[in-house]
Amino acid sequence: MSDRAVDNVGALLRRLSRLPHRKITDAFALVVHHKSAGSFGAIAGLAIACIFAWKLLSPSSGRRAGDRRKDRASSSTSLAETGNESPASEGNLPIGPLTDANAVEDVASAVELTLGQIVRKRLGGCRRITCQLLGIILEEKTPEELQKHATVKLPVLPVIKEICKHCDLYLMETVVDNESEQRVLSALDNSGIFLYSGLIKDKVLFCSTETGRTSFVRQLESDWHVDSNLDIISQLSRFIRFQLYISQMESGQIAPNMFTSTSLEQFFS
Repeated sequence: MSDRAVDNVGALLRRLSRLPHRKITDAFALVVHHKSAGSFGAIAGLAIACIFAWKLLSPSSGRRAGDRRKDRASSSTSLAETGNESPASEGNLPIGPLTDANAVEDVASAVELTLGQIVRKRLGGCRRITCQLLGIILEEKTPEELQKHATVKLPVLPVIKEICKHCDLYLMETVVDNESEQRVLSALDNSGIFLYSGLIKDKVLFCSTETGRTSFVRQLESDWHVDSNLDIISQLSRFIRFQLYISQMESGQIAPNMFTSTSLEQFFS
């Protein structure tokens, strides 16, 4: 009987060694239900052996868990050190934080539009645009000045080029004689406007009165008209989708479909 009890104790110890985390209560349950264990002395001896085995195994597993934690910590430290050193080993320069001024400049440059984008945005799908010459395309302000000379405003040329890419552009002016017409056409030709913008001479119209310019605009059924004469702007407000009034006294948008600007290039800036 005692030999069989010893055998049972040995089998239990081997099972405990394979399953160190099993609860001691499971071991007691095994002995109680094992009918061949017999006496209480064998049970007491078994309990002492179980306690001894548990205390013997627990520190070692605790040490192993601690070792694993130390290994993980040391490996994390080595990885962090390696990550910190890798940019230098690869020859990369460290990148410092952006200042507020730099951040603002980056955002501003990211949203900055080109002249072509501004023209498309402003005109909003315009099909045809008509524009007065005096004071807008030309430096001269009156028809009488055109009898002596005609000078194209150079800053407006890039705007005219972009407008011609997206719209059908017509230029028009009131003149007092045929020589003024030829003087204007010659000035436009010398500026290169017919060469790179796609504008042709047939789209430069002349008339002898302000009323004639109003008739041109209505007949062409333009979507936009640009003029420096407020009376013409007012007369066309019922017929033209949008108008731009060029005046040195800029007053913003004077009507839902009427805008003001000091110059054509300023409006598209």
